[in-house]
Amino acid sequence: MTTTLEIQRRLAELGYQPGRLDGIPGRETAAAVKQFQRARNLNADGIVGPVTMAVLFPRKPEGDVSPPWLDLARAKIGLHERLNNKTLRDWLRSDGNTLGDPAQLPWCGDFMETVIALTLPDEVLPANPYYALNWREFGVPLKIVAAGAIAPFTRPGGGHIAMVVGHDKSTFHVLGGNQSNAVTITRIAKDRLAGPLRWPKTFPLPTAELPFTTLDVTVSQNEA
Repeated sequence: MTTTLEIQRRLAELGYQPGRLDGIPGRETAAAVKQFQRARNLNADGIVGPVTMAVLFPRKPEGDVSPPWLDLARAKIGLHERLNNKTLRDWLRSDGNTLGDPAQLPWCGDFMETVIALTLPDEVLPANPYYALNWREFGVPLKIVAAGAIAPFTRPGGGHIAMVVGHDKSTFHVLGGNQSNAVTITRIAKDRLAGPLRWPKTFPLPTAELPFTTLDVTVSQNEA
């Protein structure tokens, strides 16, 4: 059975605003459900019934397993570098390494390093994984757009690293740290991709391309 917390996290992942991710249904969650339903031409009653549930949680492509690093990253959506500083700092150092205070330092690489290190202990990490563009040589190149693909981007003055959760014609929908100072999902232009998408060597390659989806958030210009 899908829980309210899972519904809230999924709404946040798609760019809607369910309020606090606390597992408690309330007005903000119901309003986010209605917004999602209207966007999908569903009955906008704010109730996650069977039809809404099927659209909110589409079946994964047959044969592909949800990447564990993506599942872990999704569980951290909403953590903010200042509002949740201690929780975030403790988690970022839970793999035995950390860059430092996320409120003072660019931490997208630290976030990626932590989810990979915790879920794939045998995976070789980039030299200095805290520098986002070093992830351009991580794992192996990927020829399709798949959920969990590691996406290094250029940005003014540096780079950014995140993972793919969806895409449309011109943007990737990516989950990462240090996006609006928190763990969020945002849209980044595909022409900012710094080389091919990457995939860990120690996890089976995906077989199915993600279909185009929509994400109701502004395209990010600079994740600093």
